[in-house]
Amino acid sequence: MSNLLNKSEIRAVAEQLIFPNTAFINGKFGAAKSGKTFPTINPATGETICQIAACDAADIDLAVEKGRKAFASGCWSKMHPTDRKNIMIRLAKLMTRHRNELAVLESLESGKPIKDCIEIDVPETINCLLWHAEAADKIYDQISPSGDGAVGMIVREPAGVVACVLPWNFPLMMLAWKMGPALASGNSVIVKPAELTSMSALKVAELANEAGIPEGVFQVVPGLGESAGQAIGRHQDIDVVSFTGSTEIGKRFLEYSAQSNLKRVTLECGGKNPSIVLKDAKNLDDIARHVVQAAFWNMGQNCTANSRLIVHKKIHDDLVDRIIDRTADWRVGDPLDPANALGAIVSQEQFDKINGFIDGAKKKGASLLNSTQVKHDPKGLFISPKIFGDVKPDMDIAIQEIFGPVMAIMPVGSDQEAINLANQTQYGLQASLFTSDVARAHIFARQLEAGTVSVNCYSEGDITTPFGGYKQSGFGGRDNSLMAHDQYVQTKTIWVNTSEDHIDEDIG
Repeated sequence: MSNLLNKSEIRAVAEQLIFPNTAFINGKFGAAKSGKTFPTINPATGETICQIAACDAADIDLAVEKGRKAFASGCWSKMHPTDRKNIMIRLAKLMTRHRNELAVLESLESGKPIKDCIEIDVPETINCLLWHAEAADKIYDQISPSGDGAVGMIVREPAGVVACVLPWNFPLMMLAWKMGPALASGNSVIVKPAELTSMSALKVAELANEAGIPEGVFQVVPGLGESAGQAIGRHQDIDVVSFTGSTEIGKRFLEYSAQSNLKRVTLECGGKNPSIVLKDAKNLDDIARHVVQAAFWNMGQNCTANSRLIVHKKIHDDLVDRIIDRTADWRVGDPLDPANALGAIVSQEQFDKINGFIDGAKKKGASLLNSTQVKHDPKGLFISPKIFGDVKPDMDIAIQEIFGPVMAIMPVGSDQEAINLANQTQYGLQASLFTSDVARAHIFARQLEAGTVSVNCYSEGDITTPFGGYKQSGFGGRDNSLMAHDQYVQTKTIWVNTSEDHIDEDIG
């Protein structure tokens, strides 16, 4: 479906874009009630793309009111699941028709490489919506094994008003991960995009309206975290919050829930994920390919980025040489140039944070093993991949989530030491394990404290497998797979007495 455009074709799409910049509430686009806006910046050039409506608690109140009204009316919540499915399929078809526009919007605002947007993010977003749409009329309720005297029905009902708070690193994909199962289950959905990346979600709102999703059922309310985000967390009439972002902010949503109505909160948070290469690992060229992809894809701005490489000292030197050689092929520059593998860092704040980790690693004695020159707009926020050796386990680059293109390499003397070091983190989202022994793969995969363990590859699984973390990487549920639907439904037991005592004798 990708049919990658060339650079001039991509520029032509960009020049024709109309930037969506106002809130979408109850089927209509409009300014924030306060009239306030905030700029969205192109991180590759430093230029302001447009001003986005800065919604706050008043706008959240209105969206919740309209979402609750739509839910109570049954226009979506009680619609036949097959009809909901067909409307969601119609939305996916509209997104397919507008796929290049969506991809360019995302690349301009986030700095993501257009090649990734066209070939990965947009197709996977559409596939995710289709997958959950198809599940709408295929998830069964249950009957308990209650014997002949009763029928115990276990039914699933939509939770009500669901708020989805999105991150900036995969705006469209994370939107689909949440809105797909939430809409398929019959909820009213309110989306707060990350303030750095609002436009693609607003474009999806336009298409959702065109597809026939009723007023109030799908709404997008852009705004800052401290205003719109906090208003969502503290709202007394929101039933579920699904959040993807930092562990720090995720903890706040748990506090907001306790301080308000005990709304259900599901969190997908940070990670400090390892690539673990055991002593018996073979085909180092292939391992190097996966390790580089795991560390630097999306400029390392990825919750499952394998920013730690833990490798047995026997093969350390050979593998590191291959990693350095392969990293040199990852061209950095203009995100709208499909020849570039890496684009711009999303914001000045994130750019400064990453450079702080790089400078700190050098001061602590870590050795920078590679050097890559970057040609780019001088006003742009570009960082080439950085590979560090001589890293100690107590260094910040070995402990903290950097969310940038920085790899910390740590040699070990045994395979068990590698596993123990991999687990020395507050996080537990993903781990990649490389070994040529299938038994060791099973044994060590079980020992790793992570929600996803990929063996002899870097992977998050696919739409059919649940995604989420251990420890401070996750809480309350899983994205992807049919398990994702569990976040957005209430389970009700209906107990029907069917004993013979309730049967009257026939009269006459």
